[in-house]
Amino acid sequence: RVVLLFVLVAAFISVLLLGSYRESAGGPKPPQLVPGSDSSSGHNGASLTGHAIAPKLGNATAKAELGRAAWKVLHTTFARFPENPTDDEKEALRSYVHLFQRLYPCGECAEHFGKVLAKYPPQVSSRSAAAMWGCYVHNIVNKRLKKPEFNCENIGDAYDCGCGDDE
Repeated sequence: RVVLLFVLVAAFISVLLLGSYRESAGGPKPPQLVPGSDSSSGHNGASLTGHAIAPKLGNATAKAELGRAAWKVLHTTFARFPENPTDDEKEALRSYVHLFQRLYPCGECAEHFGKVLAKYPPQVSSRSAAAMWGCYVHNIVNKRLKKPEFNCENIGDAYDCGCGDDE
């Protein structure tokens, strides 16, 4: 009787636990990452617009090296973005830039870049718009760091990844 009782209790607990994971009739609903786009999803956009997560990076050499690499990744991403993106692709790039800022390994840099993003949100309507926006905000950062500004007319040449348009 003890074994039978144990089996029944285990089955009951399993039904309760598995029942809470059942999907709705329309299938699982993907999380909405656009701030304020769907209040019923439980997401309020905080994952995209919250504080920088990493602490300050004190090593100036590592900070400079990381910055150069980060800008290369961002500019190359913008250069490879579709010229006529879908709404989903636009949202993917917008979310990527905001999450890139939040997760950037230098918390101090991330906080500064977050202020830039708040004033100048990512432009994602096309490859050209994204590339020019990226150059513009890079120059804002350069000015703050007392570095020379880049001529944005040459942004396509400066960050050519050599990937071509191979399918």
